[in-house]
Amino acid sequence: MSRQDGLRTASGVALFALAGFIAIALSTQFLRDDLDWMQATLSLYLRGPWGLLLRLAYALLALALVLLGTALFRYARGPRRSGAAALLFAMAALGLVGVAVGDSWLPTHAPLVWPLAHGVAANTAFLCASVAMLLQAWYLRCEPGWERRAARLWWWAWLAFGLLWMHVLWRAPPRGAGQKLVIAVIVAWLVAVAWAGWRRGALPVDDHDRIGIA
Repeated sequence: MSRQDGLRTASGVALFALAGFIAIALSTQFLRDDLDWMQATLSLYLRGPWGLLLRLAYALLALALVLLGTALFRYARGPRRSGAAALLFAMAALGLVGVAVGDSWLPTHAPLVWPLAHGVAANTAFLCASVAMLLQAWYLRCEPGWERRAARLWWWAWLAFGLLWMHVLWRAPPRGAGQKLVIAVIVAWLVAVAWAGWRRGALPVDDHDRIGIA
Protein backbone atom coordinates (compact mmCIF):
# COMPACT_ATOMS: atom_id res chain seq x y z
CA MET A 1 0.00 0.00 0.00
CA SER A 2 1.35 3.41 -0.97
CA ARG A 3 1.85 6.26 1.47
CA GLN A 4 -1.15 8.12 0.04
CA ASP A 5 -3.43 5.06 0.16
CA GLY A 6 -2.38 4.20 3.70
CA LEU A 7 -2.98 7.72 4.99
CA ARG A 8 -6.33 7.97 3.24
CA THR A 9 -7.54 4.60 4.54
CA ALA A 10 -6.50 5.25 8.13
CA SER A 11 -7.94 8.76 8.09
CA GLY A 12 -11.19 7.55 6.54
CA VAL A 13 -11.70 4.85 9.16
CA ALA A 14 -10.83 7.37 11.89
CA LEU A 15 -13.45 9.77 10.49
CA PHE A 16 -16.12 7.07 10.66
CA ALA A 17 -15.09 6.17 14.20
CA LEU A 18 -15.18 9.81 15.28
CA ALA A 19 -18.58 10.30 13.65
CA GLY A 20 -19.87 7.29 15.58
CA PHE A 21 -18.54 8.66 18.85
CA ILE A 22 -20.07 12.08 18.24
CA ALA A 23 -23.46 10.66 17.27
CA ILE A 24 -23.67 8.35 20.27
CA ALA A 25 -22.31 10.83 22.81
CA LEU A 26 -24.75 13.53 21.66
CA SER A 27 -27.67 11.10 21.61
CA THR A 28 -27.12 10.08 25.22
CA GLN A 29 -27.51 13.71 26.31
CA PHE A 30 -31.14 13.58 25.13
CA LEU A 31 -31.92 9.95 25.90
CA ARG A 32 -30.80 10.11 29.53
CA ASP A 33 -33.32 12.45 31.10
CA ASP A 34 -32.32 11.12 34.54
CA LEU A 35 -29.03 13.03 34.35
CA ASP A 36 -28.41 16.77 34.24
CA TRP A 37 -26.15 17.29 31.24
CA MET A 38 -24.71 20.46 32.78
CA GLN A 39 -23.55 18.66 35.92
CA ALA A 40 -23.06 15.03 34.85
CA THR A 41 -19.71 14.19 33.28
CA LEU A 42 -19.77 11.94 30.24
CA SER A 43 -18.46 8.93 32.17
CA LEU A 44 -21.63 8.91 34.32
CA TYR A 45 -23.56 7.93 31.21
CA LEU A 46 -21.60 4.67 31.02
CA ARG A 47 -23.86 3.17 33.67
CA GLY A 48 -27.57 2.69 33.30
CA PRO A 49 -29.67 2.94 30.13
CA TRP A 50 -27.67 3.24 26.91
CA GLY A 51 -24.46 2.66 28.84
CA LEU A 52 -23.36 -0.20 26.61
CA LEU A 53 -23.78 1.97 23.52
CA LEU A 54 -21.63 4.70 25.05
CA ARG A 55 -18.95 2.14 25.91
CA LEU A 56 -18.89 1.31 22.21
CA ALA A 57 -18.49 5.03 21.49
CA TYR A 58 -15.49 5.18 23.83
CA ALA A 59 -13.98 2.25 21.95
CA LEU A 60 -14.53 4.06 18.63
CA LEU A 61 -12.79 7.16 19.96
CA ALA A 62 -9.90 5.02 21.20
CA LEU A 63 -9.65 3.43 17.75
CA ALA A 64 -9.52 6.85 16.10
CA LEU A 65 -6.72 7.98 18.41
CA VAL A 66 -4.60 4.93 17.63
CA LEU A 67 -5.25 5.08 13.89
CA LEU A 68 -4.43 8.76 13.54
CA GLY A 69 -1.35 8.60 15.75
CA THR A 70 0.00 5.58 13.91
CA ALA A 71 -0.80 6.88 10.42
CA LEU A 72 0.69 10.32 10.99
CA PHE A 73 3.89 8.68 12.23
CA ARG A 74 4.11 5.90 9.67
CA TYR A 75 3.42 8.06 6.62
CA ALA A 76 5.33 11.16 7.71
CA ARG A 77 8.17 12.42 5.54
CA GLY A 78 9.27 15.53 7.40
CA PRO A 79 12.42 15.90 9.51
CA ARG A 80 10.47 15.80 12.79
CA ARG A 81 9.16 12.28 12.32
CA SER A 82 8.83 10.79 15.80
CA GLY A 83 6.80 8.07 17.50
CA ALA A 84 6.31 10.11 20.69
CA ALA A 85 2.94 11.53 19.62
CA ALA A 86 1.74 8.14 18.38
CA LEU A 87 2.70 6.56 21.70
CA LEU A 88 0.86 9.26 23.65
CA PHE A 89 -2.25 8.82 21.49
CA ALA A 90 -2.10 5.08 22.21
CA MET A 91 -1.79 5.76 25.94
CA ALA A 92 -4.80 8.07 25.73
CA ALA A 93 -6.73 5.28 24.00
CA LEU A 94 -5.85 2.88 26.81
CA GLY A 95 -7.06 5.44 29.31
CA LEU A 96 -10.37 5.72 27.47
CA VAL A 97 -10.83 1.97 27.45
CA GLY A 98 -9.96 1.91 31.15
CA VAL A 99 -12.68 4.46 31.89
CA ALA A 100 -15.24 2.63 29.75
CA VAL A 101 -14.58 -0.74 31.35
CA GLY A 102 -13.87 0.41 34.91
CA ASP A 103 -16.81 2.78 35.24
CA SER A 104 -19.14 0.08 33.96
CA TRP A 105 -18.66 -2.47 36.74
CA LEU A 106 -16.22 -1.17 39.38
CA PRO A 107 -18.80 1.05 41.14
CA THR A 108 -20.81 -2.07 41.99
CA HIS A 109 -18.12 -4.73 42.41
CA ALA A 110 -15.22 -2.68 43.81
CA PRO A 111 -16.55 0.69 45.00
CA LEU A 112 -13.40 1.50 47.01
CA VAL A 113 -11.10 0.92 44.04
CA TRP A 114 -13.32 2.68 41.53
CA PRO A 115 -12.42 6.34 42.30
CA LEU A 116 -8.69 5.63 42.05
CA ALA A 117 -9.03 3.58 38.88
CA HIS A 118 -11.26 6.18 37.27
CA GLY A 119 -8.91 9.02 38.19
CA VAL A 120 -5.85 7.28 36.78
CA ALA A 121 -7.60 6.23 33.55
CA ALA A 122 -9.35 9.56 32.93
CA ASN A 123 -6.28 11.66 33.69
CA THR A 124 -4.19 9.43 31.42
CA ALA A 125 -6.69 9.86 28.59
CA PHE A 126 -6.97 13.64 28.85
CA LEU A 127 -3.33 14.46 29.55
CA CYS A 128 -1.85 12.08 26.99
CA ALA A 129 -4.30 13.19 24.29
CA SER A 130 -3.72 16.91 24.85
CA VAL A 131 0.08 16.59 24.95
CA ALA A 132 0.01 14.32 21.88
CA MET A 133 -1.99 16.96 20.03
CA LEU A 134 0.62 19.58 20.83
CA LEU A 135 3.48 17.34 19.73
CA GLN A 136 1.74 16.21 16.56
CA ALA A 137 0.86 19.76 15.56
CA TRP A 138 4.50 20.77 16.12
CA TYR A 139 5.72 17.87 13.97
CA LEU A 140 3.28 18.75 11.20
CA ARG A 141 4.77 22.24 10.94
CA CYS A 142 7.72 20.61 9.16
CA GLU A 143 5.65 18.10 7.20
CA PRO A 144 5.42 18.88 3.46
CA GLY A 145 1.95 20.16 2.63
CA TRP A 146 0.84 20.55 6.26
CA GLU A 147 2.63 23.77 7.21
CA ARG A 148 -0.30 26.19 6.94
CA ARG A 149 -2.82 23.83 8.49
CA ALA A 150 -0.37 22.88 11.26
CA ALA A 151 -0.28 26.47 12.50
CA ARG A 152 -4.01 26.35 13.19
CA LEU A 153 -3.78 22.88 14.71
CA TRP A 154 -0.99 24.11 16.98
CA TRP A 155 -3.08 26.87 18.54
CA TRP A 156 -6.13 24.62 18.58
CA ALA A 157 -4.16 22.08 20.61
CA TRP A 158 -3.11 24.81 23.03
CA LEU A 159 -6.76 25.78 23.43
CA ALA A 160 -7.61 22.19 24.38
CA PHE A 161 -4.67 22.05 26.79
CA GLY A 162 -5.67 25.33 28.43
CA LEU A 163 -9.34 24.34 28.73
CA LEU A 164 -8.32 21.04 30.30
CA TRP A 165 -6.31 22.72 33.04
CA MET A 166 -9.03 25.31 33.55
CA HIS A 167 -11.50 22.48 34.07
CA VAL A 168 -9.15 20.81 36.56
CA LEU A 169 -8.23 23.91 38.56
CA TRP A 170 -11.41 26.01 38.37
CA ARG A 171 -14.17 24.15 40.17
CA ALA A 172 -16.90 26.80 39.93
CA PRO A 173 -18.35 26.06 36.45
CA PRO A 174 -20.70 23.07 36.01
CA ARG A 175 -18.48 19.99 35.94
CA GLY A 176 -20.34 18.20 33.21
CA ALA A 177 -20.47 21.13 30.81
CA GLY A 178 -16.80 21.95 31.40
CA GLN A 179 -15.65 18.40 30.77
CA LYS A 180 -17.78 18.03 27.66
CA LEU A 181 -16.38 21.28 26.27
CA VAL A 182 -12.85 19.90 26.62
CA ILE A 183 -13.91 16.66 24.95
CA ALA A 184 -15.60 18.57 22.12
CA VAL A 185 -12.48 20.63 21.40
CA ILE A 186 -10.27 17.53 21.39
CA VAL A 187 -12.62 15.55 19.16
CA ALA A 188 -12.99 18.48 16.77
CA TRP A 189 -9.18 18.66 16.48
CA LEU A 190 -9.08 14.95 15.68
CA VAL A 191 -11.81 15.36 13.06
CA ALA A 192 -9.87 18.21 11.44
CA VAL A 193 -6.69 16.12 11.29
CA ALA A 194 -8.51 13.05 9.98
CA TRP A 195 -10.29 15.10 7.32
CA ALA A 196 -7.03 16.70 6.22
CA GLY A 197 -5.32 13.30 6.10
CA TRP A 198 -8.17 11.81 4.08
CA ARG A 199 -8.04 14.67 1.56
CA ARG A 200 -4.25 14.57 1.27
CA GLY A 201 -4.34 10.82 0.81
CA ALA A 202 -6.47 11.32 -2.29
CA LEU A 203 -3.66 13.21 -4.02
CA PRO A 204 -1.56 10.89 -6.23
CA VAL A 205 1.36 13.29 -6.07
CA ASP A 206 1.97 15.79 -3.30
CA ASP A 207 2.01 19.44 -4.39
CA HIS A 208 5.36 19.89 -2.67
CA ASP A 209 6.81 17.02 -4.67
CA ARG A 210 5.85 18.85 -7.85
CA ILE A 211 7.85 21.92 -6.91
CA GLY A 212 10.76 19.99 -5.45
CA ILE A 213 10.31 20.83 -1.74
CA ALA A 214 11.33 17.93 0.48
